[in-house]
Amino acid sequence: MTPLEQTMQTRLDALLAARSKLWIPYLMPEFPVPGTTVPTLLALQQSGADLIELGFPHSDPLADGRMIQEAAQRAIQNGATLKKIFHLVCAARTAQLPLTVPLIMMGYINPILQYGLTHFLDDAKEAGVDGFIVPDLPPEEAEDFRQGCLERNLALVFLISPTTPEARIQKIDGLATHFLYALSVNATTGTKKLREQQSAQLEDYLRRVRRNAKKPFVVGFGIETAAQAAKIFEIADGVVVGSALLRYLADATSPEETAEHAAAFWQNLRQGAYQPAH
Repeated sequence: MTPLEQTMQTRLDALLAARSKLWIPYLMPEFPVPGTTVPTLLALQQSGADLIELGFPHSDPLADGRMIQEAAQRAIQNGATLKKIFHLVCAARTAQLPLTVPLIMMGYINPILQYGLTHFLDDAKEAGVDGFIVPDLPPEEAEDFRQGCLERNLALVFLISPTTPEARIQKIDGLATHFLYALSVNATTGTKKLREQQSAQLEDYLRRVRRNAKKPFVVGFGIETAAQAAKIFEIADGVVVGSALLRYLADATSPEETAEHAAAFWQNLRQGAYQPAH
């Protein structure tokens, strides 16, 4: 660890130091209608979200399944540019009852490069963002981005898949600033393959990650129920639930209704009452 890394002390550091199991929703801003982002972020926090993953829409996604692709298209139609998203994050951080949980932005490298890397990182830091997941930015090509994150006390999270070799897990663990994101399956978000995969295979994979990673790791893709989360929590440090949440929000017609649906979904998920539609 470099001296620069040793100086990092953020909301995320405090959360991970507690070593509790993390419940992490993924939200697409300005979905399904304009004006939803701030009230929905606050509703998720109030309903027990430990950390929130906030997408930023892109027209050519790599890892996103149908639900998140559709949400991204609607978000673009509703005006969710990067600059607008930073304004919304700032509004949530400065609300009367402010957003205090860490917020990790997840999106693709092309919009970041179009925005300008330095400008993007400065604006994200000023808005109150805590870090990033960039699925199409390989660790080998991420040094400039990573250095920029370190200089601003921002986290950079890398992905691991079931086919990632042990030596590469160790390499990624060394480059990630705070934690790793393990994909439950080699598929896009919202996949149903997690339910089809033998639990023993998933357990073996997660234990392989645990053996080779010194940092905490969370698991996402295909997680829809508290029962699935409970099995993952036996080994991993957190779960990410995205597509199931977005499906639950999709029919809301106002910001107030979206926030109410988000709160109901997250409370039911954590209590084991939510049952996905099949």
